[in-house]
Amino acid sequence: MQPLSLLARRPLLSSIPAASRITTLSRHFSQTSLAMAPISKETDFLVIGGGSGGLGAARAASAKFGTKAMVIEGKRLGGTCVNVGCVPKKVTFNAAAIAETIHQSKSYGFNIQETAPFDWSTFKKKRDAYILRLNGIYERNLANDKVEYVHGWAKILSRNQVEVTLDDGTKTVVNAKKILIAVGGNPTVPPQIPGSELGTNSDGFFDIETLPKKVALVGAGYIAVEFAGMFNALGVETHLFIRHDTFLRHFDPIIQEGVTKEYERLGVKLHKQSAATKVEKDEAGKLTIHYKEGSSEGVVSGVDHLIWAVGRTPATADLGLESAGVQLNEKGYIVADDYQNTNVEDIYALGDVTGRVELTPVAIAAGRRLAARLFGPEQFSTLRLDYGNIPSVVFAHPEVGSIGLTEPEAVEKYGRENLKIYKTNFTAMYYAMMEPDQKGPTAYKLICAGPEERVVGLHILGLGSGEMLQGFGVAVKMGATKADFDSCVAIHPTSAEELVTLK
Repeated sequence: MQPLSLLARRPLLSSIPAASRITTLSRHFSQTSLAMAPISKETDFLVIGGGSGGLGAARAASAKFGTKAMVIEGKRLGGTCVNVGCVPKKVTFNAAAIAETIHQSKSYGFNIQETAPFDWSTFKKKRDAYILRLNGIYERNLANDKVEYVHGWAKILSRNQVEVTLDDGTKTVVNAKKILIAVGGNPTVPPQIPGSELGTNSDGFFDIETLPKKVALVGAGYIAVEFAGMFNALGVETHLFIRHDTFLRHFDPIIQEGVTKEYERLGVKLHKQSAATKVEKDEAGKLTIHYKEGSSEGVVSGVDHLIWAVGRTPATADLGLESAGVQLNEKGYIVADDYQNTNVEDIYALGDVTGRVELTPVAIAAGRRLAARLFGPEQFSTLRLDYGNIPSVVFAHPEVGSIGLTEPEAVEKYGRENLKIYKTNFTAMYYAMMEPDQKGPTAYKLICAGPEERVVGLHILGLGSGEMLQGFGVAVKMGATKADFDSCVAIHPTSAEELVTLK
């Protein structure tokens, strides 16, 4: 993505908007002080990482509780979600959804003639510009909330001291009463596969300049599934390699099986029980992926882009955690308790770097609660995020949503004899005007436990699931029972009404 690279580890100052350069550097260091090294600064709350969780904590600490706060970020403000995650992903999903609607419009009597294929390049430029605007908004919000923002890279020296390296190499030492680590993670590329470097990672998806004709994705999580659905909807020949027979394997079986079957129906070329073994590039720049599929071997050639979506690695390298003695677990995540405490006093961690429910709203909620607990009045002294019953949505084709326990998890916790499962499969009214081969699936499941039939799991697959789940998530979080669902008058005609009329 040149010149708007979201992946550059240390963007040149020229790549940062002029206003950002002024507020980032001149606001914090005079020309005289820049010539001195090291510079010493003081703050009450130092946040390492300008992503969702870190910004949420810093802004709450300063704006709500009057704490002197500072944020250190070496890339663009907003973190993964804003720059190479949720936000640009959802914009791309919207484009794919419009493409699907155009194709389906004929069934509703429209005669739309596409005079040219989807203009990916124009779309990408507008998407990049939107993200840049968001970066500016985030910086202005920090200024409005009186949070000091330094564009640079942090390294922990001790429990209350951090060294910051600016873009020009100048170093400064910050003394902080409390430090929050919220640096997130980075996409993982499997180094053990020969030629793996010829592919890109999930961040690199947003660097693609022109609409490819053929892509391959490796992974079975929500990132791989979402990207595969978008590419396929936009007319790209899409190959998806997964290790098992279904994907989204952390979700309820109704979702795993339903979305996997639908992707096959939609034309995604699904390689089950497969593993890439080698990647090669020809003189024309096309990739060839060698793989094993079950007991056989196969080859997919002529691939424009290979995207690895096989997980993320916490961004703890070169952070100096060992200097302060911060504990990591066997996977490299920072160990933090329910209150975001690490094993070192005055050092806290939250978000993806802790490996716990890696979702943007989770990091924001944890950050705000941490700020209230550390700097707020006494009534907030035990405030923390409840990690139970967190809703999650996958912008697949169709969308899926989930909150609470899956059926296997509920059986393990409560026993099959103490559960009652309600489920339904139907065709949404939107598809009523369409031919059978155009009709997408809708499937809902309620998992109820105990004689009161408290809803402990809700899983939905179908159009509008993302928006629908938010409201039902409130009900589940409040401990709603099946009787509570039944007592709510249905809204007709909607798909959501099926959740309050299940028998």
